Amino acid sequence: MANDSDDMTSANTGADVDWEARAASFDEEPDHGLRDPEVRRAWAARLRSWLPGRPGDVLDLGCGTGSLSLLASEQAHRVTGVDLSPAMVALARRKLAGRDAVFLVGDAAAPPVGEQRFDAVLVRHVLWALPDPGRALRHWAGLLRPGGRLVLVEGVWRTTAPVGIPAERLTGLLAPIAGQVSVDRLSGDPLLWGGEVTDERYAVVAVTGGSGQERGEAVAAGE
Repeated sequence: MANDSDDMTSANTGADVDWEARAASFDEEPDHGLRDPEVRRAWAARLRSWLPGRPGDVLDLGCGTGSLSLLASEQAHRVTGVDLSPAMVALARRKLAGRDAVFLVGDAAAPPVGEQRFDAVLVRHVLWALPDPGRALRHWAGLLRPGGRLVLVEGVWRTTAPVGIPAERLTGLLAPIAGQVSVDRLSGDPLLWGGEVTDERYAVVAVTGGSGQERGEAVAAGE
């Protein structure tokens, strides 16, 4: 897969991309459609480690065609997906037909979920493109129940003109919000991407209102 900013979801409100037109081919990328069984298993295993162990309510922002929503649903979570593109939402609804899942058209930065609260907010390749990432993070944290978690999959793409958000910046933005923050480095796992990648890819899991003694501490996964 190309190491560039095309690997984004349609919640990227700042990008000059026609996501309605791209919806039909969106799942052709290995980590979008998860059609390869090995890629699918790799994402399922990561998601299981990031999301709460017990079944809960998961908000998937910038859900695209619902591939991660489907994995979460298969792990017994109740899913609400939000995406800016009606075409993406239609595909997600079709993909999860008959499951305990709801998909809404809306802005990932301010999802139209009213007073509903969640056990986890899942966001992949969205935050970097928002005009005010810090504000979005604060809003998302407010959508969580006590002890809920933000699961943020991000990175820095391209080598000549990098775009994205470095892990250090993201953990800094989370410091005033979360009690416990961990970083899971993903670049070294080719199964997630359908091949080797050379850029920065990672996931941050931030637990809000938890029992962490040092607020905002970033701990590398496995250390």
